[in-house]
Amino acid sequence: MIRIINPGIYTTVQDCGRVGMARWGIPVSGSMDAVSAAAANAILGNEPSAAVLEITYGQGVYEFVEPLYFCLTGADFSPSLNNEPLKMGRRIHAAAGDVLRFGKREYGARVYLAVVGGLHTPEVLGSKSYFPGVSKTCVQKNDLLNAHSMDHSSEASVVQKEIHPQHFLTSQIDCMPGPEFALLAPSEQKKLCGTFHISNHNNRVGYRMVEQLALDLPAILTSAVLPGTVQLTPSGELIALMRDAPTTGGYPRVLQLTALAISRLSQKIAGDRICFCLAD
Repeated sequence: MIRIINPGIYTTVQDCGRVGMARWGIPVSGSMDAVSAAAANAILGNEPSAAVLEITYGQGVYEFVEPLYFCLTGADFSPSLNNEPLKMGRRIHAAAGDVLRFGKREYGARVYLAVVGGLHTPEVLGSKSYFPGVSKTCVQKNDLLNAHSMDHSSEASVVQKEIHPQHFLTSQIDCMPGPEFALLAPSEQKKLCGTFHISNHNNRVGYRMVEQLALDLPAILTSAVLPGTVQLTPSGELIALMRDAPTTGGYPRVLQLTALAISRLSQKIAGDRICFCLAD
Protein backbone atom coordinates (compact mmCIF):
# COMPACT_ATOMS: atom_id res chain seq x y z
CA MET A 1 0.00 0.00 0.00
CA ILE A 2 1.20 3.52 -0.84
CA ARG A 3 0.05 6.64 1.01
CA ILE A 4 -0.02 9.96 -0.84
CA ILE A 5 1.60 12.46 1.52
CA ASN A 6 1.87 15.17 -1.14
CA PRO A 7 0.16 14.53 -4.50
CA GLY A 8 2.36 16.92 -6.45
CA ILE A 9 1.25 18.83 -9.56
CA TYR A 10 -0.65 16.08 -11.37
CA THR A 11 -0.22 12.45 -10.37
CA THR A 12 -2.49 9.75 -11.79
CA VAL A 13 -2.85 5.99 -11.98
CA GLN A 14 -2.43 4.76 -15.58
CA ASP A 15 -2.29 1.50 -17.48
CA CYS A 16 -2.63 0.72 -21.21
CA GLY A 17 -5.85 2.70 -21.44
CA ARG A 18 -9.46 2.17 -22.61
CA VAL A 19 -9.31 0.70 -26.07
CA GLY A 20 -12.55 0.55 -28.05
CA MET A 21 -14.46 3.26 -26.18
CA ALA A 22 -14.21 6.01 -28.82
CA ARG A 23 -17.74 5.32 -30.08
CA TRP A 24 -18.98 6.72 -26.78
CA GLY A 25 -16.58 9.66 -26.84
CA ILE A 26 -14.33 8.22 -24.14
CA PRO A 27 -10.59 8.88 -24.67
CA VAL A 28 -8.01 6.10 -24.61
CA SER A 29 -5.95 7.67 -21.79
CA GLY A 30 -3.18 5.40 -20.44
CA SER A 31 0.47 6.17 -19.70
CA MET A 32 1.75 9.17 -21.63
CA ASP A 33 5.17 7.56 -22.01
CA ALA A 34 4.10 3.98 -22.73
CA VAL A 35 7.74 2.96 -23.28
CA SER A 36 8.82 3.95 -19.78
CA ALA A 37 5.73 2.48 -18.13
CA ALA A 38 6.25 -0.84 -19.93
CA ALA A 39 9.91 -0.87 -18.93
CA ALA A 40 9.02 -0.41 -15.25
CA ASN A 41 6.60 -3.32 -15.40
CA ALA A 42 9.13 -5.51 -17.23
CA ILE A 43 11.78 -4.85 -14.61
CA LEU A 44 9.39 -6.08 -11.89
CA GLY A 45 8.08 -9.05 -13.89
CA ASN A 46 4.59 -7.54 -14.16
CA GLU A 47 2.18 -7.86 -17.04
CA PRO A 48 2.63 -4.96 -19.51
CA SER A 49 -0.89 -3.78 -18.66
CA ALA A 50 -0.24 -3.49 -14.91
CA ALA A 51 -1.27 -0.12 -13.47
CA VAL A 52 1.48 2.35 -12.53
CA LEU A 53 1.66 5.79 -10.98
CA GLU A 54 2.42 8.61 -13.44
CA ILE A 55 4.08 11.50 -11.60
CA THR A 56 4.18 14.74 -13.60
CA TYR A 57 7.31 16.89 -13.19
CA GLY A 58 8.61 14.67 -10.40
CA GLN A 59 6.49 16.29 -7.75
CA GLY A 60 5.05 14.83 -4.58
CA VAL A 61 5.92 12.72 -1.55
CA TYR A 62 4.87 9.05 -1.21
CA GLU A 63 5.01 6.70 1.77
CA PHE A 64 5.24 2.91 1.49
CA VAL A 65 2.88 1.70 4.19
CA GLU A 66 3.93 -1.94 3.75
CA PRO A 67 7.18 -3.50 2.50
CA LEU A 68 7.26 -4.02 -1.25
CA TYR A 69 9.44 -3.88 -4.36
CA PHE A 70 9.11 -0.95 -6.72
CA CYS A 71 10.80 0.60 -9.74
CA LEU A 72 11.14 4.11 -11.18
CA THR A 73 11.48 4.83 -14.90
CA GLY A 74 10.87 7.79 -17.20
CA ALA A 75 12.05 11.26 -16.24
CA ASP A 76 14.89 11.64 -13.75
CA PHE A 77 14.02 14.06 -10.95
CA SER A 78 16.74 12.88 -8.56
CA PRO A 79 14.57 10.46 -6.55
CA SER A 80 15.45 9.47 -3.01
CA LEU A 81 14.17 6.97 -0.47
CA ASN A 82 14.47 8.29 3.08
CA ASN A 83 16.77 10.95 1.57
CA GLU A 84 19.11 8.31 0.11
CA PRO A 85 19.58 8.72 -3.69
CA LEU A 86 17.97 6.08 -5.92
CA LYS A 87 18.89 4.84 -9.38
CA MET A 88 16.36 4.84 -12.17
CA GLY A 89 15.36 1.58 -13.85
CA ARG A 90 16.19 -0.68 -10.91
CA ARG A 91 14.20 -3.05 -8.70
CA ILE A 92 14.21 -1.43 -5.25
CA HIS A 93 13.02 -2.71 -1.87
CA ALA A 94 10.99 -0.38 0.31
CA ALA A 95 10.38 -1.14 3.98
CA ALA A 96 7.22 -0.12 5.81
CA GLY A 97 7.39 3.61 6.53
CA ASP A 98 9.95 4.44 3.83
CA VAL A 99 9.29 7.74 2.05
CA LEU A 100 9.92 8.52 -1.62
CA ARG A 101 10.76 12.08 -2.65
CA PHE A 102 12.07 13.87 -5.75
CA GLY A 103 14.46 16.73 -6.30
CA LYS A 104 16.42 18.35 -9.12
CA ARG A 105 15.34 17.66 -12.69
CA GLU A 106 17.94 15.94 -14.85
CA TYR A 107 15.72 15.20 -17.87
CA GLY A 108 12.15 14.40 -18.87
CA ALA A 109 8.72 15.39 -17.64
CA ARG A 110 7.01 12.26 -16.29
CA VAL A 111 8.17 9.64 -13.79
CA TYR A 112 6.64 6.16 -13.58
CA LEU A 113 6.38 4.33 -10.27
CA ALA A 114 5.56 0.64 -10.64
CA VAL A 115 5.19 -1.93 -7.87
CA VAL A 116 5.35 -5.73 -7.99
CA GLY A 117 1.94 -6.98 -9.11
CA GLY A 118 0.79 -3.52 -10.20
CA LEU A 119 -1.44 -1.06 -8.38
CA HIS A 120 -4.80 -2.53 -7.30
CA THR A 121 -7.09 0.42 -7.91
CA PRO A 122 -10.70 0.25 -9.18
CA GLU A 123 -11.18 -0.70 -12.83
CA VAL A 124 -13.71 1.35 -14.83
CA LEU A 125 -14.71 0.39 -18.38
CA GLY A 126 -11.85 -2.06 -18.68
CA SER A 127 -9.06 0.19 -17.41
CA LYS A 128 -7.64 1.61 -14.19
CA SER A 129 -6.49 4.78 -15.94
CA TYR A 130 -7.67 8.00 -14.32
CA PHE A 131 -9.71 10.35 -16.51
CA PRO A 132 -12.07 13.14 -15.33
CA GLY A 133 -15.71 12.11 -15.54
CA VAL A 134 -14.90 8.42 -16.00
CA SER A 135 -12.87 7.76 -12.86
CA LYS A 136 -10.77 9.94 -10.57
CA THR A 137 -9.01 13.00 -11.96
CA CYS A 138 -5.77 12.60 -10.01
CA VAL A 139 -4.54 11.36 -6.63
CA GLN A 140 -5.24 13.44 -3.55
CA LYS A 141 -3.47 13.93 -0.24
CA ASN A 142 -3.86 10.92 2.08
CA ASP A 143 -5.12 8.63 -0.69
CA LEU A 144 -4.15 4.98 -0.15
CA LEU A 145 -3.20 2.97 -3.25
CA ASN A 146 -3.43 -0.77 -2.81
CA ALA A 147 -0.51 -2.95 -3.89
CA HIS A 148 0.85 -6.41 -3.07
CA SER A 149 2.94 -6.42 0.08
CA MET A 150 6.31 -8.16 -0.22
CA ASP A 151 6.39 -11.96 -0.10
CA HIS A 152 9.03 -14.58 -0.85
CA SER A 153 8.03 -14.74 -4.52
CA SER A 154 8.96 -11.08 -4.79
CA GLU A 155 12.61 -11.92 -4.24
CA ALA A 156 13.15 -13.24 -7.77
CA SER A 157 16.27 -12.35 -9.72
CA VAL A 158 16.54 -8.71 -10.73
CA VAL A 159 15.65 -7.83 -14.32
CA GLN A 160 17.22 -4.75 -15.90
CA LYS A 161 15.77 -2.97 -18.91
CA GLU A 162 17.59 0.16 -19.98
CA ILE A 163 15.89 2.96 -21.90
CA HIS A 164 18.30 4.67 -24.29
CA PRO A 165 18.97 8.32 -23.28
CA GLN A 166 17.93 9.41 -26.78
CA HIS A 167 14.36 8.56 -25.82
CA PHE A 168 14.43 11.64 -23.60
CA LEU A 169 16.98 13.84 -25.35
CA THR A 170 16.18 13.54 -29.06
CA SER A 171 14.32 16.38 -30.77
CA GLN A 172 13.16 14.09 -33.60
CA ILE A 173 9.46 13.29 -33.50
CA ASP A 174 8.60 10.69 -36.15
CA CYS A 175 5.26 10.97 -37.91
CA MET A 176 3.24 10.24 -41.01
CA PRO A 177 1.16 12.58 -43.19
CA GLY A 178 -2.32 13.17 -41.76
CA PRO A 179 -5.54 13.01 -43.79
CA GLU A 180 -5.41 16.72 -44.70
CA PHE A 181 -1.63 16.98 -45.17
CA ALA A 182 -1.87 16.90 -48.98
CA LEU A 183 -4.17 19.95 -48.91
CA LEU A 184 -1.38 22.14 -47.50
CA ALA A 185 0.63 24.34 -49.83
CA PRO A 186 4.08 22.82 -50.58
CA SER A 187 5.74 25.65 -48.66
CA GLU A 188 3.69 24.84 -45.53
CA GLN A 189 4.36 21.13 -45.91
CA LYS A 190 8.06 21.95 -45.83
CA LYS A 191 7.64 24.15 -42.75
CA LEU A 192 6.05 21.23 -40.91
CA CYS A 193 9.43 19.51 -41.00
CA GLY A 194 11.14 22.54 -39.49
CA THR A 195 11.83 23.41 -35.87
CA PHE A 196 9.08 23.98 -33.33
CA HIS A 197 9.10 24.72 -29.61
CA ILE A 198 6.72 23.38 -26.98
CA SER A 199 4.48 26.14 -25.61
CA ASN A 200 3.41 26.59 -21.99
CA HIS A 201 0.08 25.04 -22.96
CA ASN A 202 0.86 21.34 -22.69
CA ASN A 203 -0.83 18.57 -20.74
CA ARG A 204 -2.27 15.07 -21.11
CA VAL A 205 -4.80 16.30 -23.68
CA GLY A 206 -2.40 17.99 -26.07
CA TYR A 207 0.85 19.84 -26.70
CA ARG A 208 0.67 23.21 -28.46
CA MET A 209 3.57 24.56 -30.50
CA VAL A 210 4.84 28.16 -30.35
CA GLU A 211 5.57 28.61 -34.07
CA GLN A 212 2.63 28.95 -36.45
CA LEU A 213 1.87 28.02 -40.04
CA ALA A 214 -0.17 29.88 -42.62
CA LEU A 215 -3.57 28.23 -42.73
CA ASP A 216 -4.99 28.04 -46.25
CA LEU A 217 -7.10 24.92 -45.79
CA PRO A 218 -10.89 24.78 -46.05
CA ALA A 219 -12.87 23.94 -42.95
CA ILE A 220 -13.50 20.23 -42.41
CA LEU A 221 -16.39 18.36 -40.89
CA THR A 222 -15.84 17.06 -37.37
CA SER A 223 -13.84 13.87 -37.86
CA ALA A 224 -12.12 11.17 -35.85
CA VAL A 225 -8.84 11.97 -34.12
CA LEU A 226 -6.42 9.78 -32.19
CA PRO A 227 -3.62 10.22 -29.69
CA GLY A 228 -0.79 11.53 -31.85
CA THR A 229 -2.99 13.42 -34.32
CA VAL A 230 -1.48 16.86 -35.06
CA GLN A 231 -4.15 19.47 -35.77
CA LEU A 232 -3.75 22.84 -37.46
CA THR A 233 -6.02 25.47 -35.91
CA PRO A 234 -7.51 28.52 -37.71
CA SER A 235 -4.84 30.70 -36.06
CA GLY A 236 -2.09 28.56 -37.61
CA GLU A 237 -1.20 26.91 -34.30
CA LEU A 238 -0.27 23.23 -34.20
CA ILE A 239 -1.69 20.95 -31.48
CA ALA A 240 -0.29 17.45 -31.01
CA LEU A 241 -3.04 15.46 -29.30
CA MET A 242 -1.92 13.19 -26.47
CA ARG A 243 -3.35 10.28 -24.46
CA ASP A 244 -6.38 12.14 -23.05
CA ALA A 245 -7.28 13.59 -26.46
CA PRO A 246 -10.93 13.87 -27.50
CA THR A 247 -12.20 11.30 -29.97
CA THR A 248 -13.31 13.82 -32.62
CA GLY A 249 -12.16 17.24 -33.80
CA GLY A 250 -12.89 19.84 -36.46
CA TYR A 251 -9.37 21.08 -37.25
CA PRO A 252 -7.38 19.76 -40.24
CA ARG A 253 -5.29 16.72 -39.29
CA VAL A 254 -1.95 17.43 -40.90
CA LEU A 255 0.25 14.82 -39.18
CA GLN A 256 -0.04 11.58 -37.21
CA LEU A 257 2.69 10.73 -34.71
CA THR A 258 4.00 7.19 -34.33
CA ALA A 259 3.34 5.42 -31.02
CA LEU A 260 7.00 5.87 -30.04
CA ALA A 261 6.87 9.56 -30.93
CA ILE A 262 3.93 10.12 -28.57
CA SER A 263 5.98 8.68 -25.73
CA ARG A 264 8.99 10.82 -26.61
CA LEU A 265 6.93 13.99 -26.93
CA SER A 266 5.35 13.33 -23.53
CA GLN A 267 8.79 13.72 -21.93
CA LYS A 268 9.23 17.26 -23.30
CA ILE A 269 8.55 20.44 -21.32
CA ALA A 270 7.75 24.03 -22.28
CA GLY A 271 10.55 25.57 -24.35
CA ASP A 272 11.95 22.26 -25.61
CA ARG A 273 12.74 22.11 -29.31
CA ILE A 274 11.31 19.39 -31.56
CA CYS A 275 11.32 18.57 -35.25
CA PHE A 276 8.57 16.57 -36.93
CA CYS A 277 10.19 13.95 -39.17
CA LEU A 278 8.01 12.45 -41.91
CA ALA A 279 8.50 8.76 -42.63
CA ASP A 280 9.84 7.98 -46.09
